[in-house]
Amino acid sequence: MKRKILKISLVGKTNAGKSTLLNNLVGEKISITNKKINTTEDFVIGIVNIKNTQLVLYDTPGISFLRDNKSQKTKLKKNLWEGLNQSDIILYLIDSKRIELNDLKNDFPKLYELKKNISIIFNKTDLIKAENLLKHIKLITEKYKIEKFFNISAKKKLGFENLIDYLLQKSKYGRWLYKDDEITDKDDIFITNECTRNEILSLIHKEIPYNIEVTNKTFKYLKNGQLKIKQDIIIKNDRYKKILLGRKGSKIKDIRIKSQKEISNILDVKTHLYINIISSDAKKI
Repeated sequence: MKRKILKISLVGKTNAGKSTLLNNLVGEKISITNKKINTTEDFVIGIVNIKNTQLVLYDTPGISFLRDNKSQKTKLKKNLWEGLNQSDIILYLIDSKRIELNDLKNDFPKLYELKKNISIIFNKTDLIKAENLLKHIKLITEKYKIEKFFNISAKKKLGFENLIDYLLQKSKYGRWLYKDDEITDKDDIFITNECTRNEILSLIHKEIPYNIEVTNKTFKYLKNGQLKIKQDIIIKNDRYKKILLGRKGSKIKDIRIKSQKEISNILDVKTHLYINIISSDAKKI
């Protein structure tokens, strides 16, 4: 059977549910989800193979970077545009509980420059009244050219069938970019680093999580089949040290235990995680 392919960008406001949708379409947790904004730094690729069709999904950073010129967000903007330029179509996700038409007014002129079909996905539609959603669809169609609308709950996996059918219909004959058994372009080291970064995002407040980097030092399967991981958390400012450590090391211990459990669940292997905190001058703390 001749193979087909479709490349899709998942875009939208931060916390619209892009990463949750990607994870549930793929069937594995490959992109971190967190209540804090801008948790996706690199654009993560998810691969879904259905019969003769490969769907390549780009989970991009929040669309707000189309209009945000702050220098510290240059990398995020670059990753967003990389995903958009590589895709065949765009799926624009909206949190149905927080529909803001001004977001579309700001974002769509830039998206239309790409000359790609744009469809809108209303996420969390199980939490709002249908008449409220229809009212917004009417307002949007009066102002913007939208190919399709989809109502889903990414978390509960509701409404996926219509979305997948549409993506299969849009696919075109072409060479697959990834092997049959691949579900992401990221390796296990990236995913385990992201697990730790996610726990830091969850447990540490304010700006600190956005000024750290998690790197891998050791990733080794032991003779007993268990996994040994050593990671460095690199902080850019020494004043973050006490906050990250917590009282008598309680905070970093909590991060390690929760991240270790998450890694064990994702990779389906008992994991031993060791974490060092390192300042930007590469001196261990």
